[in-house]
Amino acid sequence: MNDSPLLTLAGYFALLSLFAVGGANAAIPEMHRIAVDVMHWMSDRQFADMFAIAQVSPGPNIIIVTLIGYHVAGFPGAAVATAAMCGPTCLVAFFVARVWGRFKDARWRIAIQAGLVPVSLGLIAASAFVLARAADNTVYAGVITAITVAVAFATRMNPLWIFAAGGILGLAGWL
Repeated sequence: MNDSPLLTLAGYFALLSLFAVGGANAAIPEMHRIAVDVMHWMSDRQFADMFAIAQVSPGPNIIIVTLIGYHVAGFPGAAVATAAMCGPTCLVAFFVARVWGRFKDARWRIAIQAGLVPVSLGLIAASAFVLARAADNTVYAGVITAITVAVAFATRMNPLWIFAAGGILGLAGWL
């Protein structure tokens, strides 16, 4: 894109922000592709670790963008990546919200909203798949991921118990 890492971060994340239907986690596959495969800023493992840190940190899930920016260009990179990911989406949301409320009973609005739900779910499922591939480096990790998915879908168990079990297995050296 450009030789300046700050301009590169700004360009990629500004574009990504417009396609993150369902939140920043919906753009994880593309973030991974850019950061790992295209720009070679980090490895699969580093990306998975940054995602994990972003998820356990208090605050919005957009923190992964900040961490990628920081990894690439320090504090200025963190600021640029975060602003680029939030700015365009905020502007679009501001202008759409002004119009959206006026058409709350319109058929086209209801159809658009209903259509965005499966798109969001599909993008988030793709994110989960990309992260599982990046993080599951052993057969045990793959099996644990599959069991976790099955338990999460089949039961109403609090996910914290699943995380605790994964932490114990990690401490035991099984991952």
